[in-house]
Amino acid sequence: MKILLQFPRGDVGEWLLGLRAAFPGAAIAVWPDEMPTPEYALVWNPPAEIFTVVRPVKAIFNLGAGVDRLLTLPTLPAQVPVIRLEDAGMAEQMVDYVTLAVLGAYRESDVYAQQQRAAEWRPRPRIDKSTFGVGILGFGVLGRAVAKALASFGFPILAWSRSGKEAPEVTSFAGRAELPGFLARSRVLACLLPSTPETVGLLDRHTLELLPRGAHLVNVARGSILVEEDLLLLLDRGHLGGATLDVFRTEPLPFDHPFWHHPRITVTPHISAVTLVKDSIAQIVTKIRGLERGEAVTGIVDRARGY
Repeated sequence: MKILLQFPRGDVGEWLLGLRAAFPGAAIAVWPDEMPTPEYALVWNPPAEIFTVVRPVKAIFNLGAGVDRLLTLPTLPAQVPVIRLEDAGMAEQMVDYVTLAVLGAYRESDVYAQQQRAAEWRPRPRIDKSTFGVGILGFGVLGRAVAKALASFGFPILAWSRSGKEAPEVTSFAGRAELPGFLARSRVLACLLPSTPETVGLLDRHTLELLPRGAHLVNVARGSILVEEDLLLLLDRGHLGGATLDVFRTEPLPFDHPFWHHPRITVTPHISAVTLVKDSIAQIVTKIRGLERGEAVTGIVDRARGY
């Protein structure tokens, strides 16, 4: 077996150790070392030229949950299956991040932080939790994990997806026709959508205005889904109460971007759910072994849908 690994973030040593332990007889190369026809290519944000040299035979594994950047490569082989990571340790991280943001919005942490800076002792009436709907925009593996965790706190949980997916303790909405009703009940909107032609720019002024006054936005999906200028407009006008943003249209976020110093925005550097090497290797190894046995595997990307 031949495997090509391309991973631009830091040391690839842990990846190599894990793959070699799982496949002791395999030939494993690290890009830019050439391996023209590997059975499997494992890539993360690869340069376009990689697929002018490398022609994977059986599958291309994307070393992350989002495949939008990979699918835009004009050199990506058309007939080779693309397989994305499913969870691989990311769900727990995402649950932590979104739960922290939701609880902060519900307990008005930003308001009390402002009062502290002004040396004001002013308790606020508690928000009725039964009216504090949390909307999960995008209900895949990660969205389901977030919904399950937040339901345990007693929040009304709403979920919107393209085709509609049911889950215990969740009110489900599907398709564009049901999006307004979903948004109108979401005091916090957590975006976990993939970036596709249908979702780019989805969170614009028109969409965000459908949220209740004072609502909080959490974006842990892709920066391209949010129209940044429209978010700033609605925050400054007071329609939205705040935003917790982990992803941006341009990354790293430019030093002069207004998000950095906006009093109602919390910025983090795309860390809500990072790829965990050991978990990712375990999932990839299981899928490669399944493919070698001729079995069907999950996580194969529908290129037409973009996820």
